[in-house]
Amino acid sequence: MIVSKDQIINGLRELGIKLGMELEVHSSLSSFGYVEGGAATVIQALQETVGLEGSIFMPALRLSPELPLTETDRQLGILRKIAILPMEYDRSAMGLIADTFRRMEDVIVGDGIFRIAGWGKQAERVVDGLQYLISKNGKALLLGVDIYSLTAMHYVEANLPERIKDIFSPSKELSKMYPADQWLIETGEPPVKAWYTIQDMAYERDMIQVSMIGECRCMFFDIWDVVGLYEQELKKNPYKLYGLE
Repeated sequence: MIVSKDQIINGLRELGIKLGMELEVHSSLSSFGYVEGGAATVIQALQETVGLEGSIFMPALRLSPELPLTETDRQLGILRKIAILPMEYDRSAMGLIADTFRRMEDVIVGDGIFRIAGWGKQAERVVDGLQYLISKNGKALLLGVDIYSLTAMHYVEANLPERIKDIFSPSKELSKMYPADQWLIETGEPPVKAWYTIQDMAYERDMIQVSMIGECRCMFFDIWDVVGLYEQELKKNPYKLYGLE
């Protein structure tokens, strides 16, 4: 399927995106099918849809795609291995649209490993990460990806008990082999993928609007509706949410 910029703009407007909106966007270019002009076309469509009074924020996390595990890694119990990228790099785990976006001249990029890139009227708020969008009732737009791409979800995980955090954390021995300033290592996972439970709850409560643009399944919602639901469940019974009760 061939998708044009006009088709993307029309699809975004039908989804409910308007001039002046402030968006957290996560995306997969390949999910659309073939886009005329590639990643730049998707970005231009987003910019034209929100206009100069709006803002677009995308992840610019310095994380590589998941790397193949060696036999030694598996014996050590490593389930997931991701490299921390240097300040300058071409491709990351954020996808081609986000990687193209952060290199644009009129885009501001924040600091650190878990940084955010911003364009538009409030672009300079990247210094606050996504806290600005969360507090100002910004919107989330997921293009061909699901809730496990929603960076804002991490912003309420101060409520995550240490017992659950420890499931993901490597041992001291592994931390020496794979220093935290160079690697992101996971050695465990809980019985339940909790974020999917939150996504299902949000669907049941009609918090998420869904449509198709080309072959891309798009999800659009108020960030705090979904992130706040996660915070609520973490405070109520995090062990049940993660399948540990």
